[in-house]
Amino acid sequence: MKIKGNHFATGEPISVTIEGERIKQITSEKNNSPFYIAPGLVDLQINGYKGYDFNTLPIPKDLVRHITEAVWKEGVTSFYPTVITNSDEAIEEAMATIAMVCENDHFMDTCIPGIHLEGPFISPEDGPRGAHGKEFVKAPDWELFQRWQEAANGKIKIITISPEWPGSIEFIEKCVESDVVVSIGHTAATTEQIKEAVEAGAMMSTHLGNGAHLMLPRHPNYLWEQLAQDELWTCLIADGFHLPESFLKVAIKVKGHRSMLVSDAVYLSGLAPGEYKTHIGGEVVLTPEGKLHIKDNPNLLAGSAQMLKDGIVHLYKSGLATLYEAWEMASIRPSNFMGLATKEGLCNNAPADLVVIQWNGNQVDIVQTYKAGKQVYSAG
Repeated sequence: MKIKGNHFATGEPISVTIEGERIKQITSEKNNSPFYIAPGLVDLQINGYKGYDFNTLPIPKDLVRHITEAVWKEGVTSFYPTVITNSDEAIEEAMATIAMVCENDHFMDTCIPGIHLEGPFISPEDGPRGAHGKEFVKAPDWELFQRWQEAANGKIKIITISPEWPGSIEFIEKCVESDVVVSIGHTAATTEQIKEAVEAGAMMSTHLGNGAHLMLPRHPNYLWEQLAQDELWTCLIADGFHLPESFLKVAIKVKGHRSMLVSDAVYLSGLAPGEYKTHIGGEVVLTPEGKLHIKDNPNLLAGSAQMLKDGIVHLYKSGLATLYEAWEMASIRPSNFMGLATKEGLCNNAPADLVVIQWNGNQVDIVQTYKAGKQVYSAG
């Protein structure tokens, strides 16, 4: 199979030959294609999409497949279903359902390299806790986590915690020993607690700048400290609503190649603009521009309703990154961070997780998506 287009980084006309699940060869070849060829997008945080939610129980067995197939249309070839703070039993059930689908369907398993557990070991304080249910927030509990990991068949690969709890350091060390990435998020931790967490092996910041107090001391505070910790990779929601351009600019400059994009998409993402009633935020409004806010207060966000390609466009249009840099933040960098085979990007013998896109300077349209050499989406 051959795909012709332009290289997403260089703009050079190329031909990509796919054999089996891998890229056999990339050659320079003149063509008149208006399309670009790029690595598939990798999202470390998807809560739901197109009305399907990983956090509304019971999870239908076909939900995992529905979301996976739906995000192919967004250019996402690998993603981490995100299960948030809930009762112990609810988290266990969600883990078991996702794991069961992956165990019984190898192709789904290749699309879902792991699960992201966001909570419940987060800050109980208003602001940092975000929309997570306060009644379920608790201190890190290794035996409980092992129970969830067993239900997940070992697929929990990322856990977001706040290191403000007693026993956090020991918990982080055990996660690291078990090859689980520890991410700091939804936190009110002190600078010293953050330093200790990083020394213990915490490697990432979950949607930095969000899930925080509305008012913070000018310094020190947990945002400055996470930016200052060189070992921490930083996830950013670049939908144009969650973070101002100034914060995005500073975070990208400080973190460099360790800055990544996530969507943090909730289940209303991909639906038509309008008013909705949710199980967490109550009555909300999804605007035509893609902003999701509380109905009675447009200044209060009710989650993220845009996908990675929208964040890429926002960074480009804001002058914060080139198309190549922004695309890399949402594909190669998260692959590299998580140690996925797709970290090789667009090169010979790399996994054929590819997207063909049309770029007009104002938006990215997904034309085709390939997963493991198989065409899984075409815009026709």
